[in-house]
Amino acid sequence: MTLSAGVLLHPTAFPHRAGSGTFGEEARRWLEALARHGLTVWQTLPLAPTDAGGSPYSSPSGFALNPCLLDPEDLVAEGLLHSEDLAILPSARADALDLEGCQRRVRVLAERLRQRWSDASPEHRSGFEQFRHEQADWLEDHCLFMVIRRLQAGRPWWQWPDPLARRRPRALRQFRLDHAEALLEEALLQWTLELQWQRLHAHARALGVQVVGDLPFYVAHDSVDVWSHPTLFSLGPAGSLLEQSGVPPDYFAATGQLWGTPVYRWLWHRLSGFRWWLRRLERQLELVDLLRLDHFRALGAYWSVPGRDSTAEHGRWRRSPGRALLQGLRRQLARRAGRPVAGQTLPLIAEDLGVITPDVEALRDGHHLSGMKVLQFAFDGDDTNPYLPGNIEGPDWVVYTGTHDNATSVGWWQGLDAEGRQRVEAVIGGSVTAPGWQLLELGLASPASLVVVPLQDLLELDDRARFNTPGTSEGNWSWRLQQSIESLEGPLHGYGEMARRYGRGPTMN
Repeated sequence: MTLSAGVLLHPTAFPHRAGSGTFGEEARRWLEALARHGLTVWQTLPLAPTDAGGSPYSSPSGFALNPCLLDPEDLVAEGLLHSEDLAILPSARADALDLEGCQRRVRVLAERLRQRWSDASPEHRSGFEQFRHEQADWLEDHCLFMVIRRLQAGRPWWQWPDPLARRRPRALRQFRLDHAEALLEEALLQWTLELQWQRLHAHARALGVQVVGDLPFYVAHDSVDVWSHPTLFSLGPAGSLLEQSGVPPDYFAATGQLWGTPVYRWLWHRLSGFRWWLRRLERQLELVDLLRLDHFRALGAYWSVPGRDSTAEHGRWRRSPGRALLQGLRRQLARRAGRPVAGQTLPLIAEDLGVITPDVEALRDGHHLSGMKVLQFAFDGDDTNPYLPGNIEGPDWVVYTGTHDNATSVGWWQGLDAEGRQRVEAVIGGSVTAPGWQLLELGLASPASLVVVPLQDLLELDDRARFNTPGTSEGNWSWRLQQSIESLEGPLHGYGEMARRYGRGPTMN
């Protein structure tokens, strides 16, 4: 099995003059820098539109791409906009993710795309129509949802006028007639995003860089997925939650975690042959090479909490048909590839962190999925801790120094007490002077097939560069790279050299 090494960096963090990183030139330079140093994996967070707080894990769409990632300069290069269109874009911050600034810019871009559409080439028109046909099962509903929600001042779908909330056919037909231009704008946004992402993905393949994506297990209550498929979710009258998601009380949270997303009505998914779930997974695998499935343990059993509860204390474990769903995905992928089901592997990484029961381990191992090991979790003084490098057995793992939900390694080290630091130094075999790099070397020396490090750890940044703190609602998802891609040559070169010492990545000339 090939051993590899990669970097975790979400596209919103790329440098760009305003608002957010994009799928444009800086992203291409990033891929070229990875490949130049023999780093063959780029991992992202979900590429979906975010919620109002910037989280891509609570998206209004399980199928769409985030319009903030659309690159204006590339639209001009593609002939879809004129250079003068860029001059009228509203300004936005360049030092952090600016959601309001992004949205203002996206609305101007969408309007200009529509206004320039009459001048589009036959090739562009043909490509757009092909995209609309191939993605029709989600695109039309996505466009409707986004336009209605904007006209309803951002109110959730269950607070819309009843004919729209309940998707009455006559009301939707009239809405399409009345708002054809706005609906075209949304479709053009998604098509141009698809063009730019697929071009970037092709560039990655040509460079030998594999793209790893991420998929939340649940979808947001206020999402087009729930609005357009209400029978698949645990909803009550007028769209209220009957049962909601979360995790039970534990050492870290005395009342558990309440996520507020509807749990699935698995019976209806079974009766449909898991059509929605399989299409959702297929869509993500159209975009990436390998997909991390967040909260994988919920495919074995999920914590279901009464919809009106304000804490997760009074939930209960309920079984999920994860085995049948994964087997359905294997059959679907095998059919499309023209190979026997028995020979079809699943391009999934199981996010199996936390307390995992034997049935979940059997589900993961029975489908030969890689699990996750986070080295920051390893040093609690328990010699049997499964995250300790010495306890990692076999190649079916992805090892991380930390993830988007952890402190940076510098921040983690700064927060350890003296006893915790001694435990880390005992495993490392010396003093700790560069926590991220020293954890990284432990990972590279492990038998895991893939090692991934957040860019913040390569740059030795403290918790001012932390991407997300679970359980908080302020200051998350906003970190952006404050230097050029070219300035990363030193850290990436050092990482590539270290990886090759442990047999990871191609041999460089």
